[in-house]
Amino acid sequence: MHIAWLGKKSPACGNVTYSREITNALLDRGHRVSFMHFAPDADSDHGDNFEIIEAANQEAQDVTLPFLYKSTIYTVPSLRANKILVDSLRSLKPDLVHASLAISPLDFRLPEICAELDLPLVATFHQPFDLKRRNLASSTQQLTYQIYAPSLADYNQVIIFSNIQKELLNKLGVPNTRIAVIPNGVDADRYSPGASTIKEELKADVLFLYQGRLAAEKNVEALLRAWRKCKMPEGCKLAIVGTGPLLAGLKAFYGSDPNIIWLGYIADEQRRIEILRGTDVFILPSLVEGLSLSLLEAMSCGVACIATDVGADGEVIENGAGIILDSHKVTSQLSTLLQLFVDQPELSKIIGTKARQRVLDRYTLTKNIDRLEDLYEQTMSQQWVRVSAF
Repeated sequence: MHIAWLGKKSPACGNVTYSREITNALLDRGHRVSFMHFAPDADSDHGDNFEIIEAANQEAQDVTLPFLYKSTIYTVPSLRANKILVDSLRSLKPDLVHASLAISPLDFRLPEICAELDLPLVATFHQPFDLKRRNLASSTQQLTYQIYAPSLADYNQVIIFSNIQKELLNKLGVPNTRIAVIPNGVDADRYSPGASTIKEELKADVLFLYQGRLAAEKNVEALLRAWRKCKMPEGCKLAIVGTGPLLAGLKAFYGSDPNIIWLGYIADEQRRIEILRGTDVFILPSLVEGLSLSLLEAMSCGVACIATDVGADGEVIENGAGIILDSHKVTSQLSTLLQLFVDQPELSKIIGTKARQRVLDRYTLTKNIDRLEDLYEQTMSQQWVRVSAF
């Protein structure tokens, strides 16, 4: 089938990773994908956009949409983006449109556009959330859900990652019939336990890792406070992989600690896998989450994981597949747990083995794509019935 995928290719964030992994897997299964994404408005006469569209023989093709502003959080399209999107869909004639929603005004226009073109429309809504609304970040995300809910009810199907998220959308008026729970999936063959020299490279006896954006909602400073409070021995290292708006401030305050290694953003996937394979404990102290791909990747590599009970992350590591933190008590709880993993090194191996098995049981990319293909077929069949009725 031919899928028109509307997603992000930059800047680096979970949405970008999700779009890349899913579209590559669809291509591997023989589907055709037209990837529609926001890119700089370099050409005022639309030529660049349609030059790519005309390459209809290619299995994968890019369609660029101009924007005024783009970040990891939201995107502001240019005035021309709507017309280019409509003209592109008319030209491409896909079987189905799948939008990986990224907080853009176009998200709210898509149901009307696709209805006019008789195209079935699927969305993935992976905005972070905390069902318990314990802080300012989670309250802000709750508002995002309230704003989006009426439009989500107009999509043919909305993919979410957990039953907790489904409960929240149900309360906001999105009917069960429009919601499909398909958790994130990770390629368990690529992300697998294996040899690594990262400990030797970092001169670490025990290696702890945070990987993700350095932003307020990720709550990394709570981890760094706990690390400083514990006064970890010299052989214990904390690697920070990622960048973001808080990087400079965090390095200014905690950068003097020789046991904290700031590795920055790492684009090379094999390098990230090598770091995960050599890690003893992965820590995700977020205030809000959807379903963290970084967490799943660490678990798939057999790493013991500690994460807050926000979004679907607590559900992923429950019943012994990891250790769940209260998002209000991250520093105090980590102050105990960090030392525990140093004193009891066998603990990381036991939990890491359970984490790997949890991924194999529930969160593989293969199972994710199986369910996605089934959803596509079901959605197209329902669309055909509706169109035939008229």
